[in-house]
Amino acid sequence: MLQSLLIGVVALFTLAVVLVVARGPLFGTRIYRPMLWNLALSLAPLFVLFVAMVLWAVATALGAYVVAGTVVAVGAVAWLLMLPNAAYLVTELNLNHRRPGEKVPEWYDVLSVLVLAMSGVLTTVLNVFVVQVEYMVVRFGDTAAPLVSTEMRVMGGVVLVLVSFGVWMGRNIRVNSWDVLRPWRFAARVLAHLRTQGTALNALGFTVVATLFFATMYLVIVGPVIEGLVLIEALRGG
Repeated sequence: MLQSLLIGVVALFTLAVVLVVARGPLFGTRIYRPMLWNLALSLAPLFVLFVAMVLWAVATALGAYVVAGTVVAVGAVAWLLMLPNAAYLVTELNLNHRRPGEKVPEWYDVLSVLVLAMSGVLTTVLNVFVVQVEYMVVRFGDTAAPLVSTEMRVMGGVVLVLVSFGVWMGRNIRVNSWDVLRPWRFAARVLAHLRTQGTALNALGFTVVATLFFATMYLVIVGPVIEGLVLIEALRGG
């Protein structure tokens, strides 16, 4: 089940890249490079997770538990800041890359942005699931039962709320994950934008609806994987 999820993420990502790159030579137009950049950024949170896992494992093996704890804390913050880059792909559905006079069939662009969006959705829910599994292993050991606990559900919900708001900021305020390196300037920019009439309500509406969307997709995609893991563990225990 988990293997199928991973294969699906890789397959959709690969198909998205192929469709974006092939658009130019197939229809005699330019390659829309911002889409390739956004696809590359969507992998950033998984890369952060991989690096953090390796460093944590090395530090733990060496008995450097303070270093291991620091790696977990820093890695968690970096991952959370990068995660909206994956979910951001759903905003490509606006088809704003089409230009007058291009001979690209509309069906091609519609399917391309749909693949992009679904790649972002799959990558997002996979990230959340991987972090939950890592948290479960560190805190509870090698057992799947905690994956269905209230603590895990609240954790996943909070992450998806933050991700959804991050996507809204990226699309509307045009901020990036690395802008937080200047926190005061970043906060001032966000607050100034939210003070504009109607903006705060718009942000709230988007965050709520996007969170519900990602949460639903999580239940559809990851839910069966979790249920399968818990069932297998129960059967083995019995």
